[in-house]
Amino acid sequence: MTGRLMLLDSASLYFRAFYGVPDTVKAPDGRPVNAARGFLDMIAKLVSTYEPTHLVACWDDDWRPQWRVDLIPSYKSHRVAQEVESAPDVEEVPDPLEIQVPVIREALGTLGIPIIGAPDHEADDVIGTLASTSDIPVDVITGDRDLFQLVDDARGVRVVYTGRGMSKLEELTDAVIVSKYGILPTQYADFAAMRGDASDGLPGVAGVGEKTAATLLAAHGDLAGIRRAAEAGEGMSAGVRNKILAAADYLDVAPRVVEVVRTLDLPAVDTRITAPDKAAVAQLAEAWSLGSSATRAAAALSARA
Repeated sequence: MTGRLMLLDSASLYFRAFYGVPDTVKAPDGRPVNAARGFLDMIAKLVSTYEPTHLVACWDDDWRPQWRVDLIPSYKSHRVAQEVESAPDVEEVPDPLEIQVPVIREALGTLGIPIIGAPDHEADDVIGTLASTSDIPVDVITGDRDLFQLVDDARGVRVVYTGRGMSKLEELTDAVIVSKYGILPTQYADFAAMRGDASDGLPGVAGVGEKTAATLLAAHGDLAGIRRAAEAGEGMSAGVRNKILAAADYLDVAPRVVEVVRTLDLPAVDTRITAPDKAAVAQLAEAWSLGSSATRAAAALSARA
């Protein structure tokens, strides 16, 4: 098989679209469609720019899996709008965005883009599994730095990072990760666990920032090596050693929370790009006031079919 697989971190993209596109256009039922239109414009640009042959919209079937919360209770806790017994917690999503999600899913279906999620797992884990099992090169489209751990030149996996906006996309390869952080992509999960991430409710190791984390990884290879050196009192200052030892309970569980799952049993789906039905796209655009955003996305996909 030849080609290139594009994996969309769907929620990351439609959140960015919601906050980046004015909500002046409304659907006939009055709901805003800025996130839907922006998301479709992103697809059009990404497909035209990176020319994938295969495409998947990866989905958060559970944006805050209980097994991750059990390990670190603060995980994404600040984003919880409502705790639900025996079901995924409700994420704090603005109402004008929440009512657009069904429109986004319908648009993806009309365009022939498969949506793949997994029970009790985030889109990151779906992306990790698809990227790790793909037999063709992969572009991961995301605004989430945690997915930098998937970058792998040898397997043709790169991350296209949207964190600085769609006009300043960053293509992350092994060399870029080394240049930006002083670590290898294979070390990124350990690096992120030590650094922490307030946006995900991960406290990190108190007093250990990016520079110290990178220095420790350069010296000791991985988190296990760092912890062994700390316990032996070798290869680091007393101050850093004490910080690592004090964070022992956190470091026992943090790697499992930060590391994306790469072994999910996902449904077999045909991910090849096909030309969307023009009449169906026109009907979709009219029904939801998606206008040229829908037709541009359809045209980009048709060019790759």
